[in-house]
Amino acid sequence: MDSSLKTPLDPRKFLDPFLTAKAEARASITLKALETLWFNTGTLCNLACGNCYIESTPTNDRLVYLTRAEVAAYLDEIEKDELGTKTIGFTGGEPFMNWEIIDILEETLSRGFEVLMLTNAMRPMMKVAEPLLDLQMRFGERLTMRVSTDHYTQKLHEAERGPRSWEPMIKGLKWLAENGFTVNIAGRLFSGETDDEVRAGFVGFIAETGLSIDANDPWQLVLFPEMDATVDIPEITDACWGILGVSPENIMCSSSRMIVKRKGADTPAVIACTLLPYDEEFELGSTLAEASKTVQLNHPHCARFCVLGGAACSG
Repeated sequence: MDSSLKTPLDPRKFLDPFLTAKAEARASITLKALETLWFNTGTLCNLACGNCYIESTPTNDRLVYLTRAEVAAYLDEIEKDELGTKTIGFTGGEPFMNWEIIDILEETLSRGFEVLMLTNAMRPMMKVAEPLLDLQMRFGERLTMRVSTDHYTQKLHEAERGPRSWEPMIKGLKWLAENGFTVNIAGRLFSGETDDEVRAGFVGFIAETGLSIDANDPWQLVLFPEMDATVDIPEITDACWGILGVSPENIMCSSSRMIVKRKGADTPAVIACTLLPYDEEFELGSTLAEASKTVQLNHPHCARFCVLGGAACSG
């Protein structure tokens, strides 16, 4: 949509954690169980996409690289407190730019966790192809690679990711497919097409790259809505759950948390949402025990991505 046609966000909205601009009780989410724990391995990326949810670029190091020891400490806490967490997700930035990422994956997979690895499948991934293939051979049934493919056409993919980003991604996808990795795709709904039209378009793309993906499966082909915190969106109240027919138990922060390490910080922090790594309001403490706090849906992304968009980073 032409930016001139977008209605700007009402400045009275999303100011009070507990009340909306209309003085109605703001919706909140209680953690039912920590099913998925995400680690942002660092915001540095080999690309500077046009609309990156987390503003990753080759120079953005606001979230620094996590170490194997820091990841292991949270895995220890999961095991010690018997939290029952099944899936560990890794995101960035581009996680394969973190020089300890193979050791981090080894640590996580060797403990029996399912791993969801987000990547653009470009040169950083291919630079560690040999040790990554070793992990696939030993733990492949528990390792899923989610590759960012914004659109099934080169033109629109590169409109978001920049010139010369298509062919390296295709090369990485084909390498993953040829070597038996479990792969799914993360696309974007930014082309003006419907969800069904985008999925239909990906059918041919999937066949050409040799992937074993069902384009109609929302887990195997995840399509994320476009995010712009400056555009107007309704605030979510307690009454909205019944009006919208949406259960708070299906919202991402009811079952997941993310670990980040801010530049200059001594220790990592636990935050409520993978989309809000810089907003201190969504920082919940330094341990998983502290992170069981109730989360107030006090951000435009809460409405646009999760409640109204029906999206989630994990299944």
